[in-house]
Formats: sequence, structure tokens, C-alpha cells
Amino acid sequence: MNHDKVAELVNHAWSVADLLRGDYKQADYGKVILPFTVLRRLECVLAPTRDKVLTEVERLSGRDIDMDRFLRKAAGHSFYNISTYTLKAISGDSGQVAKHLLAYIGAFSPNAQEVMEKYEFAQQIKKLDAANLLYKVVGRFADLDLRPVERDDDGDVVTDERGAPVVVVSNHDMGYAFEDLIRRFAEQSNETAGEHFTPREVIELMVNLLLAPDDDALVVPGVSRTVLDPACGTGGMLTAAEEHIRDRNPDATVHVFGQELNPESWAICRSDLMIKGQNPENIKFGNSFSDDGHRSATFDYMLANPPFGVEWKKVKDEVEREHDQLGESGRFGAGLPRINDGSLLFLQHMISKMKDVEKGGSRIAIVFNGSPLFTGAAESGESKIRQWILESDWLEAVVALPDQLFYNTGISTYFWILTNRKDEDHKGKVVLLDARDYWAKMRKSLGDKRKYLTKDHIGELTRLYGEALQVAADSEHPLHGKVKVFQNQDFGYHRITVERPLKLRFEVTDATLAAVRDSKALGRQVDADLLVEVLKPLLGQRWDKKLTAFASVREAMASSGVLWPSTQPFLVALRDAIGVRDPEGEVQMKKGDPEPDPELRDYENVPLDEDVEEYLRREVLPHVPDAWIDHTKTKTGYEIPFTRHFYIYKPPRPLAEIDAELKSLEAEIQDLLGEVTS
Repeated sequence: MNHDKVAELVNHAWSVADLLRGDYKQADYGKVILPFTVLRRLECVLAPTRDKVLTEVERLSGRDIDMDRFLRKAAGHSFYNISTYTLKAISGDSGQVAKHLLAYIGAFSPNAQEVMEKYEFAQQIKKLDAANLLYKVVGRFADLDLRPVERDDDGDVVTDERGAPVVVVSNHDMGYAFEDLIRRFAEQSNETAGEHFTPREVIELMVNLLLAPDDDALVVPGVSRTVLDPACGTGGMLTAAEEHIRDRNPDATVHVFGQELNPESWAICRSDLMIKGQNPENIKFGNSFSDDGHRSATFDYMLANPPFGVEWKKVKDEVEREHDQLGESGRFGAGLPRINDGSLLFLQHMISKMKDVEKGGSRIAIVFNGSPLFTGAAESGESKIRQWILESDWLEAVVALPDQLFYNTGISTYFWILTNRKDEDHKGKVVLLDARDYWAKMRKSLGDKRKYLTKDHIGELTRLYGEALQVAADSEHPLHGKVKVFQNQDFGYHRITVERPLKLRFEVTDATLAAVRDSKALGRQVDADLLVEVLKPLLGQRWDKKLTAFASVREAMASSGVLWPSTQPFLVALRDAIGVRDPEGEVQMKKGDPEPDPELRDYENVPLDEDVEEYLRREVLPHVPDAWIDHTKTKTGYEIPFTRHFYIYKPPRPLAEIDAELKSLEAEIQDLLGEVTS
């Protein structure tokens, strides 16, 4: 990236904000600056073939043919403009700027017009014109040089001493400029900038890990690959993946596909593809969950940074309908996560687009926060999704990244790498790689981003990922502690319910009389207030056995002329009212078995490969010998407790050391106070 060029572009575009101040809210600056930047870039890209397109229009005029194919060829791009207007010429006629500008935009090919429509550009033009600002804004952007390459007076591309074109504004730098502008607008309006793009060094590492096993395959002559990002934002990940493949094989054919919900980001991504010669129709607009723009398609590579912790309530009906009606033949058959976090929906969506192994299979990389690793109890939606992925042997690795790496959050993040074509050494295994210590401090924070990955970090982590199995097996390797390898089933567990018997003694006290009076279950069988009066003569009495207690109560009721109900609900309610929990009390029986005490119920997670009864004998019975497992309540769960596996115990400092430090600080404070008062 050319940092100076990006800063120059952003500052020039941002200077328009000075013109808008007063007539526009700060949060709305982007509605003007972004579409004008896109428009100027499109104009600069088309400038070299402008006359050729106009000549073609004149040649084909009056013929009953579709000119679109011919005009694209003449323009040398998938888009074109058939007018004689330029922003420079339009800005010179202050009285007709709006009219000419709308005509200029209307002369673009339909795919370019659709981009402008997503910005609601026509409304902004009218608003600027009404405020007498339009000609000033057009003039400011007409002076912005966004040419891709340098050209001489004859229109030929200027080359350097190596014969390479002299770049003015590369597509890469243009992407950075767009992203910096979006970040500024997001900060102005307190929006989440990170919903629109991902730091480029994070993308570079992600792409490296995604494509690392395929380096040899990518250099094969004639290789062709497809790449999808279902939450593509401005297209940074797609650009990085394409560049990575082309760096290894300039002759490779790479087709990129995406979908984006934010109209501004979608427009930027689509215009970027138009400029690069990719098919802009591959970037779909809309929600990937409810309106899958690539239905039934499969891809070689997929990568995404979906918004963290974003609820999917708006598409709840569509998602649940697909889950219920299509089941495993749909995208969300494995399970549905909680409504406030759709991260695992994105992953299921991507998995549904993996190619069959017979057709080459697929690889997936996705950015998550920590929640998808462990959120959700056994047999919850999240747990079932993890179980489905692990039992299918798709999860290749989880990579923990440093915190404060993203623009919109300081929390820790993780790469999940998945594939349905693991090599033999990786089959049945999952790599956990701890990259949390690989970071450098930024000179200036950008939102919540205070750390970044250097080129050296990216290179070392890429090598470490490729050698993960060997490093994990070599205890002498200096990076051995950064890598751990597990079997898929190591992340599964049985959630067992450990019961203990209900033990009661029986007594009549003020507390038990109050329980009798308040018992709705007793009230449905007898007059509770009357029963309280019957029991008052027994106040202070205590019984060790339920039958003895019931006999005394029955006798008291008979003496008072109150009928003893023989129903089971009455007996249970009476026991619950006058029974008091006592570790030495009588074990209550139910259908010949001890009745479990809900208050003593406990839960344990037992690894899948361990016998639960053996676990009970070893871990539970030595402490509570009367416990047992209720096997009818056993559930299977899956979680990936990443931090637990890399936790290193650090003993607290000795008290003497802490005390000495406190005394030292106290003395230092006294010295400072002495200087102040002297």
C-alpha cells in the first residue's frame, strides 16, 4: 500500500466536508463523498477509451441491435458511458450542473447506474443543488486524480525502466481509501466501522492460512478458482484472495463472488469489480440468510468476517422455515443459534456451498469472536452445530488472534479454518494455534484498533500453521507451546445429571404451619386454614419417619372430624409441607427407588471417551457416596475451550514482596508530598 497516496486521496475527498458543513449533518457526509469518489474513479478508468466508445455509439446508432456487448468491448471494461460529459466540463456551467450531472449518470451502462442508485445519488444531487453547493462539489471532485496508470499526451501508458506501467492510483490503494472514508463516516455517526471492512493485515494472514495447503496446486498452468465472501463489505477479502492466487500464478483464472447487505459497501465492492474487469453481477445485494444470492452454487474457497454478535431477528421466520421444512437438505439443518448472534448461521451458510470432494472440495476461513467456541449448553443449537462440524471432520484449525486488532472491538478474535478435503495427516484432528502474542503497537489508534500484525508476524504464523502437526509433536521446538493438536472427539462431552436422595425429617413448627397454609396443592384437597387449626396441638412434635408423622396427623384430623384424603396429591403436598431437609433424615422413595432431591442435583461434563459410571466412582462417590446418575437426562455436547488448553498457572507473588513494594511506594509518595509542601 502507498500510504502517502491513500492519505492524499482521503484528505482531498474529505475536504469536501468543509463545503457540506451546515447544510449536512456530519453523519450524512458519506452520502455525498462516497458516490462522488466512485463516480470520479469510474470516469478516470474510462477516460482512455472514451472517444472509442463514442465512435462506436455513432457507428451503431439506428441499427436494431443490442449495443451493450459492442460498447463494453470498446470501453475495455464491463461498463461504459455514452455521453460527452465530464465532471470538469459540468462544473464549468454553474447554472445547469444538476441537469448535466443527472444526464451524465444516466449515460452509464445499467450496471454502473445500479451502483449509483444504491447511494440514492439523485436525491443528493437535488439537495446539493438546492443548497447552491453542487457546482462546488463537482468542481472539487473533478480535480481529484484517480487514474489507474500514468498516460502520455497520446494516451499511451507510461512505463518505468522495467517496462511496468507507472501506477497513479492502484485498485489496492483505492480500496484502502474507500475503507478509510467509511471508517471516518462511521466514527462521525457513532456507527460500527468494523461492519464494513477488516484490517488488511488480518485479511492477508487469513488468506495465507486459507490457501496455504494449495500452493502447489495453484501454480499449475490453466488453474481456475472461485472465491466467495457472503458478507463481503467493500470486497477487501475478495481482493486479497485474488491477488494471493495471481501472485503465485499470474495466468490463473480467479472468479470472485460476494453478497452484502449495506448498500454503500455493496456499491463500492461492485464498482471495484467493474474496474478490475471482474463480473460485477457476481456481487449480490441483500441478506445472505433470507435471500441467498448464490443459491445452489459451490465454490473452491470461502472467507468472511461476519458482524460479531449481531441478532438475526429480522430474518427469523425465513431461517426457521428453512430449518423446519428442509432440515439437513437445507442450510441450517444442524441447528439454530440463539437469536442475538448469527455467527454460526454464516458458517452453516458457507458449509452448504462447499464443493463435493469428488469435484475438488472446498476450504473456508471465517473470523469469529470467542462466543461460537463455547456458547450454548449440551444439545443447544450452538452445541449441535459444533457437533455436526466436528463429527463431519471439517474443522481443520482454530487460530487465536491478539485483542485490539479490529476497528470496532477490542475483544479477542479467532480464525476458524474448515475443509472437506483434509490431507491424511490432518484427518480426525483439529489444530489449535495461539497467535495472541504476535502483535505490534500502532503509533496511532484507529477506533478500537491499537495493535497490528507485521509482515514478519504474518510470515512466521503462516509457516507455523503449515508445520503445526510437526511442531506439536516436537516438545523441543521453540514454538511447541503455541500449538496443540486434538482429536475431534476430544471436544465432545456427556452432560450427566448427578442425583442425590431426598432426605427428610418431619415436624410441626410455626414454619411448617405457614407452609401448610400457603400450599396451593393442599388447598385443593382440604381447607388449609382448617388443617392448620387441626395441626396446632401437634406444635413442637418431631418424627423421623414419614409413616409415623402421617399417622399422628391422621389421628389429629380424625379427632377433629376432618376427613383424611387418601389421594396421592394430598400425601405429597402434606409431606412437602411438614417435611424438613435433613442429611440424617429418612430417604424418600418413589416407585421403589430413592426420590432425587432437586436442591442437591448437580451436573458434570464427562469426556466422550470416558465411561460415565467410572467417572462417577472416581470423581463423585468419594465425596457423596449416595449419588447416582440419571441416564435419562444425559446429553451430548461439544465445545472448544481454547483458552483453557493454553492456560499457564502463575502463582501469586509472595506477600513479603508485595508488602515491600507497598512500603517503597509509600516512601516515594511521602517524598513527593515533602517536595510540594517545602
